[in-house]
Amino acid sequence: MIHPLVAQLNFTRSEWQRGLEGVNDTDAVKHLGPMNCISWLVGHMAWHEQWYLLDLAQGKRPYPELMTRYAYQSAKSSPRLAEVLPIWLDVTHLTQPYLEKLTTANLQDDLLRHGKVVGQNLGTAIQRLIYHYWYHTGEVQVIRQLLGHHGLPEFVGEIEELAPYRSEYPC
Repeated sequence: MIHPLVAQLNFTRSEWQRGLEGVNDTDAVKHLGPMNCISWLVGHMAWHEQWYLLDLAQGKRPYPELMTRYAYQSAKSSPRLAEVLPIWLDVTHLTQPYLEKLTTANLQDDLLRHGKVVGQNLGTAIQRLIYHYWYHTGEVQVIRQLLGHHGLPEFVGEIEELAPYRSEYPC
């Protein structure tokens, strides 16, 4: 059984993907006002997943370019969705075996960078990642509405089936 926090992250990822369904390469690169484009946001979330769950948690960085192109406060850019979506999928795929082994005790471990504590434990980092996804999921939906897309997801999906609240977890 995976940890309830990991179940919530997995559900959040599935909602992120649901919110991207039907976005084409043309619309994915459009910038509206000061907002980043949808494809950049996909790269940004790949960066965040890699940063926390591969780099800080495991010392792995399979896509070093994510650190310069999509990190917080990186320059605005318009990558092709066909370029960044496979990277996001691969990063999430690479993190999954690690996530599935986490316990409540592991989630209390401090994240380290160059052997020094970065100021949060793994559980807090995963919570921040989940909230970050929801922030940008809403942003993607706003962009899509402004672009005239129809039939968009209206609310959180099947959480009752895919990630219901669980109070118990075998540590």
